[in-house]
Amino acid sequence: MTATEADVAPNEVQGLKDRLPTAAEIDSAAHAATAIAVAMELDGGLKISGENGDAVHIAPAVGELIIELLGHVSAGNMVTLVPVSAMLTTQQAADIMNVSRPHLTKLLKQGEIQFEEVGKHRRVPLRALMEYREDKARRQEEAMQKLSRLGQEYDRA
Repeated sequence: MTATEADVAPNEVQGLKDRLPTAAEIDSAAHAATAIAVAMELDGGLKISGENGDAVHIAPAVGELIIELLGHVSAGNMVTLVPVSAMLTTQQAADIMNVSRPHLTKLLKQGEIQFEEVGKHRRVPLRALMEYREDKARRQEEAMQKLSRLGQEYDRA
């Protein structure tokens, strides 16, 4: 048993989606992320062995995802995994977008983001939310490039 396992009594074990990680969990996540990164660099993947000696190979892409997750925990963040197929409430979608729920509702009504109605409630597919964010970021980048070109043309004149 490691020191971090000893720090958490079995009846205290709970997920990190509703609370911040403890100092022991932060330390454990940082060490685990480093160990996994080193193992992946050396072997091109990750192999985990169970108590009975059976080994499971973890593909590099999955290993990178695990490292990213551990990085968030080691930074002291709460972590929630959401499948891309998830349907979100308007509040959840607004939280992800870091906007108010009324602003998100306005975007839905304007047709900017796809949604479904379930009874009287709107549900937003996470995929649609991510597509909107990517499109918005692309449009912002294009606008910045245009402004930069205009500024350069102005300087030449």
